[in-house]
Amino acid sequence: MENLTDIAVFVQIVESGSFTAAAERLGLSRSVVSKYLTRLEDRLGARLLNRTTRRLSLTEAGQAFFARSQRGLHEIEAAEAEVSRLQQTPRGKLTLNAPMSFGILHIAPALADFSKQYPDLTVDMRLEDKQVDLIEEGFDLAIRIAELPDSSLVARRLGPCRHVVCASPAYLEKHGQPRTPDDLRKHNALTYRYQDSPREWRFISPEGRFTTIPVNGSIQMNNSLAIREAVLRGAGITLTPSFVVGGDIKSGQLKKVLPDYRVQEISIYAVYPERRHLLPKVQAFIDFMKERLSDPPYWD
Repeated sequence: MENLTDIAVFVQIVESGSFTAAAERLGLSRSVVSKYLTRLEDRLGARLLNRTTRRLSLTEAGQAFFARSQRGLHEIEAAEAEVSRLQQTPRGKLTLNAPMSFGILHIAPALADFSKQYPDLTVDMRLEDKQVDLIEEGFDLAIRIAELPDSSLVARRLGPCRHVVCASPAYLEKHGQPRTPDDLRKHNALTYRYQDSPREWRFISPEGRFTTIPVNGSIQMNNSLAIREAVLRGAGITLTPSFVVGGDIKSGQLKKVLPDYRVQEISIYAVYPERRHLLPKVQAFIDFMKERLSDPPYWD
């Protein structure tokens, strides 16, 4: 920062026309202003100003350095003004990372309303189910559905994510309705690759007891919407977030299995790099999605 201070003082000396006038504008003593200039010249190894008792004049090196320094300081002032403007109103570009299925089903449909509410803000959303490094890849925030480990990121809970076991009526008619979690051993389980222990399903009984059931099946996928399509066509039974199949269960296309048993609930979070001042565009999106999802969420 010393470099920038010395340069700013040098520019002020030239613009003011004298050490005394520059000192008055900067609120410094004349000797301190002179010290800043001397330090700058020593660091550059070049004389920037010719000093006489009557006037100051720029050397050749000083003319070149002044022109660039003045432009640079004006750019810094413009940048500060832009940051101040961005801090007051949500504007600019919001870079967002979200899980594929959740992004398609519940964020993409909401973006039209979000854009109407914040017309000066554009959204650049990337959908993928693998977690990314927000800081390294330059995201403003991400939506994550998990129990989050400790990290340098800040997490804001948007709502719950409940899971259900479900299958098509045709599949259940052909293969039978499971009555207990243990019955799932005999069924074709469609599993989600990125789930922790995808072939072990954990349940909480009506009495509050925890049980883990190993499952087997002919299909494993890395996308919940793809699993949903297979289940709708009678390929098997699956454990999936209710945000994927809530509408299908309401319409009767899928039937909930083991309704008396619960799966441990996780949460939907907005996560973002820790900053001293949260950008208005990030705050606006978090508030918008939290209000839109509500608790319980509309799909439940």
